[in-house]
Amino acid sequence: MNSIALPLLLPFAIAISLLLVRSDKLSKWVGPLGSLAMLAVAVYLNFQLQQNGIMTLNTGGWIAPFGIVLVVDHLSSLMLMVSALIAFVIALFANRNLTEDIPMSRFYFFFFTLNMGVNGAFITGDVFNLYVWFEVMLLSSFVLITLGKKKEQLEGGIKYLALNIMGSMLFLAGLGLLYGKTGTLNMAHLAEILRNDHHASLMSTSMVLFFVAFGIKAAVFPLYFWLPSSYHTPNIAVTSLFAGLLTKVGVYTLIRFFTLFFVQDQTFWHTLLLIVAGLTMVSGGMAAASYYETRRILSYHIISQIGYMIMGLGIFTPLALAGAVFFTIHNMIAKTGTFVAAGLIAKIKGTYELKEVGGLYKQNPVLAILFIIPAFALAGFPPISGFFAKFMLLKAGIDSGQYLITAVALLTGFLTLYSMIKIWNEAFLKKQPEEKSQITEVKLKIMDYMPLAILAAASLLMGLFAPSVFEYVMQTGDQLFEPSAYINAVFKK
Repeated sequence: MNSIALPLLLPFAIAISLLLVRSDKLSKWVGPLGSLAMLAVAVYLNFQLQQNGIMTLNTGGWIAPFGIVLVVDHLSSLMLMVSALIAFVIALFANRNLTEDIPMSRFYFFFFTLNMGVNGAFITGDVFNLYVWFEVMLLSSFVLITLGKKKEQLEGGIKYLALNIMGSMLFLAGLGLLYGKTGTLNMAHLAEILRNDHHASLMSTSMVLFFVAFGIKAAVFPLYFWLPSSYHTPNIAVTSLFAGLLTKVGVYTLIRFFTLFFVQDQTFWHTLLLIVAGLTMVSGGMAAASYYETRRILSYHIISQIGYMIMGLGIFTPLALAGAVFFTIHNMIAKTGTFVAAGLIAKIKGTYELKEVGGLYKQNPVLAILFIIPAFALAGFPPISGFFAKFMLLKAGIDSGQYLITAVALLTGFLTLYSMIKIWNEAFLKKQPEEKSQITEVKLKIMDYMPLAILAAASLLMGLFAPSVFEYVMQTGDQLFEPSAYINAVFKK
């Protein structure tokens, strides 16, 4: 089906048009409308998936495994929809929060190339093609970090680029070894070869390289230092976009590789994944508890929450994999929401330092309510999305006898709650510090609330309609645990 290529062709066409026209006024319209079109395409593909099953497209007419194949299954379709929703919300947010030193047309050009790279990573069925999309993402995100040309942005951008280039080099090395050992880079073909080859244990070297490469992209322990060193430096619209998308692509690739064809020596790898998951949760949560700058707190919480997703992969049961997927999409929405809320607090008060703000509950109750929904979702309060995502993972851990990681996940939830309460108390409940009371504050308009309202509503609806979401992610978990349907779809068996 040629429509499978639309998640790539649409943002590419929009980016090229913005490059040719270079109109900031036009870009303000193209950004949200183009993102809305990507969301419509993602929803349409999901509808087709429900009707026809897993969809594939052999680019150039080459039959798999000889050409690049695009694949839309339950996991990739879900990630396409949520990432398009994030893009639409951030486009609305950026229109009202980009500073004058950032050209709107330039921002949206790299915004759409970044989304093209994200979509490509989600739907490609070829390992080398995945590497290409990772490089598109890396180049686009580096430019977005440095838009504005401030010193701290350049420093943050260099740290971000240096460590991610290292990840790309490891990815390329692993890719070369993988091809040398198997003679293919088609994911479904790799699954056919490695699942039935008693020499597959020789893949350990490649598995280590890919694990480290994707671990850098996903910001797992101890490979996460680039994230808190860079995410607080760019414009808050850029940070919010990154918070919702970039590390989740790393998590997606870990889930895809370690369920589809890296299934050898599961005792070792699943134990390692659980250890890494626990350390990622605790280190991110404890670091967040020590800061009073909202972007740094939330950046470390990105790391902490990644641990839950890796936990589901490490437990490796259909319920655990479904829980990891549920937690991933919940976190993409809720985490973006908290960064957007941090941007609105800073817009009103002129700072991200919690010690310098206060009194927002009386001053702006609408913002207080809209903040508490994604914040409580991250902390796991019912009936919001995070409660059901964590419940699935905790139940999977108990059912499989993984009591230690389950306890770590439960305790990390209290660290998350502590940080969210700290932001709430400092920004909303305590009085405005007297030395800052004379600062002229910005009053928000209705459109300023719209991005956060959409994300808060999405988190709430995911919780209220949790049975429907659960049914979908369980289909995804079953498909990941037993990927024969994916393999058969690629080879049209």
